[in-house]
Amino acid sequence: MGEDVGVTARHLTEAALPSPPARRPRLIATDLDGTLLRDDKTVSDRTVAALAAAERAGIEVFFVTGRPARWMDVVSDHVHGHGLAICANGAALVDLHAGGEILRTRPLGCEEAMGVVTALREAAPGTSFAVERVDGIHYEPRYPPFHLDPSAVIAPAEKLLCAGVSPQDRPVLKVLAHHPELDPDAFLLLARERAGALASFTRSSPTALLEVSGLGVSKASTLEACCRERGVRPEEVVAFGDMPNDIEMLTWAGTSYAMANAHPHVLDATTHRTASNNEDGVAAVIEQLVDGR
Repeated sequence: MGEDVGVTARHLTEAALPSPPARRPRLIATDLDGTLLRDDKTVSDRTVAALAAAERAGIEVFFVTGRPARWMDVVSDHVHGHGLAICANGAALVDLHAGGEILRTRPLGCEEAMGVVTALREAAPGTSFAVERVDGIHYEPRYPPFHLDPSAVIAPAEKLLCAGVSPQDRPVLKVLAHHPELDPDAFLLLARERAGALASFTRSSPTALLEVSGLGVSKASTLEACCRERGVRPEEVVAFGDMPNDIEMLTWAGTSYAMANAHPHVLDATTHRTASNNEDGVAAVIEQLVDGR
């Protein structure tokens, strides 16, 4: 999800866009919210056309997102070729041609998840939790109703993580931790200090909402595995993103672009910039890549 970074955001006109890589890439990896999608969660006609042009040029496009598979309908009509997407910050590989079927998972172990919950309850009193499993999200009574799910089980995280309690016996893709008062970046730093040996922590929301995955699981590590299977090297990948959960992917890819609306840490981690998500920044670069301009 995108974030308003105020004075740190950089407005870029298309005339100011950097030159594309000298060689056409084999694969484009793009985040969705705050990057490919406009703020109203739509894909512009220009972006649809750019994605189709990339496909015709033989460039694979991977959607790489923190979203769960069930929220991928916003782009499922615009998937070409392989039809794969990386969801839940790398915890799930999804076939969008098969209605969002989850092909592979990299789950968060319940023991490690329980350790994270215990550590954050102690380090940041007032934290509430949700548990994202392959069957959907379940949450604590105090967890904010960001996206209500009528099928969700509402209970303390310790119960939601208990093994063998249906439907809690499904793999955990990630745990979400929300704090109503802490600064988002400070909360992320605190969590990594207290529980970084148990799991991977990141964030993609403007609020103090952390996303907790299995240790070593990230957009970058799953994308790297998919590229390795295809014989695609990092220098043959162009990546786009706007939030901290994109940083590993952006630094792994041979060429990376931060959106003009990106978080300051993303701007610091990339060498290229493009226009904002509302100005079709991804499409503008893809057009250059395809045209060789």
